[in-house]
Amino acid sequence: MSAAQSFLPFSFCRSSSRPLRMAAITAALTLTATSAVAAPFSSTASGLENLDYGAGQFWTRAGVAKVSPKSDNGRIDAIGADVDVDDDSAFAFTLGYRFTDTLGIELLAAQNFEHDISLNGQKAGSVDHLPPTLTLQYYPLGGRDSRIQPYIGAGVNYTHFSDETLDDGTKLEMDDSWGAAAQIGVDLVINEHWAANVAAWYLAIDSDVTVAGSVNDKVEIDPIVTMAGISYRF
Repeated sequence: MSAAQSFLPFSFCRSSSRPLRMAAITAALTLTATSAVAAPFSSTASGLENLDYGAGQFWTRAGVAKVSPKSDNGRIDAIGADVDVDDDSAFAFTLGYRFTDTLGIELLAAQNFEHDISLNGQKAGSVDHLPPTLTLQYYPLGGRDSRIQPYIGAGVNYTHFSDETLDDGTKLEMDDSWGAAAQIGVDLVINEHWAANVAAWYLAIDSDVTVAGSVNDKVEIDPIVTMAGISYRF
Protein backbone atom coordinates (compact mmCIF):
# COMPACT_ATOMS: atom_id res chain seq x y z
CA MET A 1 0.00 0.00 0.00
CA SER A 2 1.35 3.39 -0.95
CA ALA A 3 1.64 6.34 1.39
CA ALA A 4 -1.09 8.07 -0.58
CA GLN A 5 -3.41 5.08 -0.22
CA SER A 6 -2.80 4.86 3.52
CA PHE A 7 -3.54 8.59 3.88
CA LEU A 8 -6.90 8.48 2.11
CA PRO A 9 -8.85 6.41 4.69
CA PHE A 10 -7.57 8.66 7.48
CA SER A 11 -8.58 11.73 5.54
CA PHE A 12 -11.98 10.23 4.78
CA CYS A 13 -12.60 9.35 8.42
CA ARG A 14 -11.84 12.93 9.52
CA SER A 15 -14.13 14.32 6.83
CA SER A 16 -17.03 12.04 7.71
CA SER A 17 -16.82 12.71 11.46
CA ARG A 18 -16.64 16.50 11.13
CA PRO A 19 -20.41 16.98 10.53
CA LEU A 20 -21.14 14.90 13.66
CA ARG A 21 -18.78 17.00 15.75
CA MET A 22 -20.23 20.24 14.40
CA ALA A 23 -23.75 19.00 15.10
CA ALA A 24 -22.80 18.16 18.68
CA ILE A 25 -21.15 21.54 19.20
CA THR A 26 -24.17 23.35 17.71
CA ALA A 27 -26.57 21.40 19.93
CA ALA A 28 -24.52 22.21 23.03
CA LEU A 29 -24.36 25.90 22.18
CA THR A 30 -28.10 25.98 21.48
CA LEU A 31 -28.88 24.30 24.83
CA THR A 32 -26.61 26.71 26.69
CA ALA A 33 -28.16 29.76 25.03
CA THR A 34 -31.68 28.49 25.67
CA SER A 35 -30.90 27.90 29.35
CA ALA A 36 -29.40 31.38 29.69
CA VAL A 37 -32.47 33.02 28.16
CA ALA A 38 -34.92 30.98 30.23
CA ALA A 39 -33.08 31.29 33.54
CA PRO A 40 -34.42 34.72 34.55
CA PHE A 41 -37.99 33.46 34.11
CA SER A 42 -37.59 30.23 36.05
CA SER A 43 -38.89 29.96 39.62
CA THR A 44 -35.43 29.05 40.88
CA ALA A 45 -33.74 32.10 39.38
CA SER A 46 -36.48 34.49 40.51
CA GLY A 47 -36.50 33.07 44.01
CA LEU A 48 -40.26 32.42 43.96
CA GLU A 49 -39.81 29.02 45.54
CA ASN A 50 -38.49 30.80 48.66
CA LEU A 51 -41.27 33.37 49.13
CA ASP A 52 -42.78 31.40 52.02
CA TYR A 53 -46.06 33.33 52.14
CA GLY A 54 -48.66 31.15 53.83
CA ALA A 55 -50.02 29.34 56.85
CA GLY A 56 -48.40 29.50 60.27
CA GLN A 57 -46.67 32.85 59.82
CA PHE A 58 -46.57 35.81 62.19
CA TRP A 59 -45.83 39.22 60.71
CA THR A 60 -45.52 42.86 61.58
CA ARG A 61 -46.09 45.84 59.33
CA ALA A 62 -44.82 49.31 60.17
CA GLY A 63 -45.03 52.71 58.52
CA VAL A 64 -46.68 56.10 58.52
CA ALA A 65 -50.46 56.20 58.73
CA LYS A 66 -52.74 59.09 57.87
CA VAL A 67 -56.19 59.42 59.45
CA SER A 68 -58.57 61.38 57.22
CA PRO A 69 -61.97 61.96 58.88
CA LYS A 70 -64.94 62.48 56.63
CA SER A 71 -66.08 66.05 56.04
CA ASP A 72 -69.05 67.50 57.96
CA ASN A 73 -68.50 65.58 61.18
CA GLY A 74 -71.69 66.75 62.88
CA ARG A 75 -73.33 69.71 64.57
CA ILE A 76 -73.59 70.82 68.17
CA ASP A 77 -77.04 72.37 68.09
CA ALA A 78 -76.88 73.90 71.57
CA ILE A 79 -74.05 76.22 70.52
CA GLY A 80 -75.07 76.43 66.86
CA ALA A 81 -71.74 75.09 65.54
CA ASP A 82 -70.85 72.72 62.71
CA VAL A 83 -67.96 70.42 63.63
CA ASP A 84 -65.02 69.49 61.42
CA VAL A 85 -62.13 67.22 62.46
CA ASP A 86 -58.85 67.68 60.58
CA ASP A 87 -56.44 65.03 59.25
CA ASP A 88 -53.34 63.84 61.12
CA SER A 89 -50.44 61.43 60.50
CA ALA A 90 -48.41 59.30 62.91
CA PHE A 91 -46.32 56.13 63.16
CA ALA A 92 -48.40 52.95 63.07
CA PHE A 93 -47.76 49.23 63.09
CA THR A 94 -49.65 45.95 62.94
CA LEU A 95 -49.22 42.44 64.30
CA GLY A 96 -50.76 39.49 62.50
CA TYR A 97 -50.97 35.73 62.16
CA ARG A 98 -52.08 33.51 59.25
CA PHE A 99 -54.10 30.45 60.31
CA THR A 100 -54.19 29.05 56.78
CA ASP A 101 -52.66 30.11 53.48
CA THR A 102 -55.64 32.39 52.85
CA LEU A 103 -57.03 33.37 56.29
CA GLY A 104 -55.34 35.59 58.84
CA ILE A 105 -55.97 38.06 61.65
CA GLU A 106 -54.30 41.44 62.22
CA LEU A 107 -54.28 44.10 64.93
CA LEU A 108 -53.61 47.75 64.04
CA ALA A 109 -51.95 49.97 66.64
CA ALA A 110 -50.41 53.45 66.47
CA GLN A 111 -49.14 56.50 68.27
CA ASN A 112 -51.71 59.03 69.39
CA PHE A 113 -53.27 60.92 66.51
CA GLU A 114 -53.91 64.58 67.36
CA HIS A 115 -56.71 66.27 65.42
CA ASP A 116 -57.61 69.93 65.29
CA ILE A 117 -61.30 70.60 65.81
CA SER A 118 -62.99 73.42 63.90
CA LEU A 119 -66.35 74.97 64.78
CA ASN A 120 -68.08 76.82 61.94
CA GLY A 121 -64.81 76.69 59.97
CA GLN A 122 -62.61 78.19 62.69
CA LYS A 123 -60.07 76.21 64.71
CA ALA A 124 -61.49 75.85 68.20
CA GLY A 125 -59.55 73.04 69.88
CA SER A 126 -57.99 69.62 69.50
CA VAL A 127 -58.36 66.00 70.55
CA ASP A 128 -56.11 62.93 70.69
CA HIS A 129 -57.26 59.45 69.84
CA LEU A 130 -56.00 55.87 69.56
CA PRO A 131 -57.85 53.56 67.13
CA PRO A 132 -56.80 49.90 67.74
CA THR A 133 -58.50 47.80 65.09
CA LEU A 134 -58.80 44.01 64.74
CA THR A 135 -59.61 42.50 61.36
CA LEU A 136 -60.08 38.99 59.96
CA GLN A 137 -58.33 38.88 56.57
CA TYR A 138 -58.61 36.93 53.33
CA TYR A 139 -55.54 36.45 51.07
CA PRO A 140 -56.68 35.11 47.67
CA LEU A 141 -53.10 34.32 46.53
CA GLY A 142 -51.77 33.14 49.88
CA GLY A 143 -49.59 30.03 49.60
CA ARG A 144 -48.85 30.67 45.92
CA ASP A 145 -45.55 31.80 44.44
CA SER A 146 -46.68 35.34 43.73
CA ARG A 147 -44.81 38.51 44.58
CA ILE A 148 -48.11 40.45 44.64
CA GLN A 149 -50.23 39.42 47.64
CA PRO A 150 -53.49 41.40 47.98
CA TYR A 151 -55.85 41.02 50.92
CA ILE A 152 -59.14 42.30 52.30
CA GLY A 153 -60.41 42.32 55.85
CA ALA A 154 -63.35 43.11 58.12
CA GLY A 155 -63.56 43.50 61.86
CA VAL A 156 -64.03 45.87 64.77
CA ASN A 157 -62.51 49.18 65.87
CA TYR A 158 -62.22 50.64 69.36
CA THR A 159 -61.30 54.32 69.61
CA HIS A 160 -60.11 55.97 72.81
CA PHE A 161 -60.25 59.79 73.01
CA SER A 162 -58.05 61.86 75.32
CA ASP A 163 -56.80 65.43 75.88
CA GLU A 164 -59.97 66.99 74.53
CA THR A 165 -59.58 70.76 74.74
CA LEU A 166 -61.27 73.89 73.42
CA ASP A 167 -59.15 76.99 72.98
CA ASP A 168 -61.53 79.18 74.98
CA GLY A 169 -61.25 76.92 78.02
CA THR A 170 -64.68 75.33 77.67
CA LYS A 171 -64.65 71.73 78.89
CA LEU A 172 -64.99 69.16 76.12
CA GLU A 173 -65.50 65.43 76.56
CA MET A 174 -65.74 62.76 73.85
CA ASP A 175 -66.88 59.24 74.70
CA ASP A 176 -64.90 56.24 73.49
CA SER A 177 -66.31 54.49 70.45
CA TRP A 178 -66.86 50.94 69.16
CA GLY A 179 -67.57 50.43 65.47
CA ALA A 180 -67.13 48.30 62.38
CA ALA A 181 -63.95 48.29 60.31
CA ALA A 182 -63.09 47.29 56.74
CA GLN A 183 -59.63 46.89 55.23
CA ILE A 184 -57.83 46.45 51.91
CA GLY A 185 -54.11 46.12 51.28
CA VAL A 186 -51.30 44.50 49.34
CA ASP A 187 -47.85 43.14 50.11
CA LEU A 188 -45.21 43.48 47.38
CA VAL A 189 -43.03 40.55 48.37
CA ILE A 190 -39.25 41.02 48.26
CA ASN A 191 -38.07 37.69 49.74
CA GLU A 192 -39.08 35.08 52.32
CA HIS A 193 -39.13 37.69 55.13
CA TRP A 194 -39.53 41.20 53.71
CA ALA A 195 -42.22 42.98 51.71
CA ALA A 196 -43.34 46.51 50.92
CA ASN A 197 -46.88 47.21 52.07
CA VAL A 198 -49.71 49.64 51.44
CA ALA A 199 -53.07 49.37 53.19
CA ALA A 200 -56.26 51.30 53.91
CA TRP A 201 -58.97 50.96 56.55
CA TYR A 202 -62.45 52.42 56.88
CA LEU A 203 -63.38 52.93 60.54
CA ALA A 204 -66.87 53.70 61.83
CA ILE A 205 -66.16 56.13 64.71
CA ASP A 206 -69.08 57.92 66.35
CA SER A 207 -68.62 59.73 69.66
CA ASP A 208 -71.07 61.31 72.06
CA VAL A 209 -69.77 64.80 72.88
CA THR A 210 -70.31 66.75 76.08
CA VAL A 211 -69.56 70.48 76.12
CA ALA A 212 -69.41 72.43 79.39
CA GLY A 213 -70.81 69.43 81.23
CA SER A 214 -74.32 69.66 79.85
CA VAL A 215 -74.44 69.85 76.06
CA ASN A 216 -74.65 66.45 74.36
CA ASP A 217 -74.43 65.74 70.66
CA LYS A 218 -72.90 63.09 68.42
CA VAL A 219 -69.79 63.59 66.28
CA GLU A 220 -69.27 61.20 63.37
CA ILE A 221 -65.59 60.93 62.41
CA ASP A 222 -65.67 57.80 60.19
CA PRO A 223 -62.12 58.18 58.83
CA ILE A 224 -60.19 56.53 56.05
CA VAL A 225 -56.81 55.40 57.40
CA THR A 226 -54.04 54.89 54.84
CA MET A 227 -50.62 53.43 55.64
CA ALA A 228 -47.45 52.78 53.64
CA GLY A 229 -44.43 50.96 54.99
CA ILE A 230 -42.66 47.63 55.22
CA SER A 231 -43.64 44.14 56.36
CA TYR A 232 -41.56 41.44 58.04
CA ARG A 233 -42.73 37.80 58.23
CA PHE A 234 -41.31 35.35 60.76
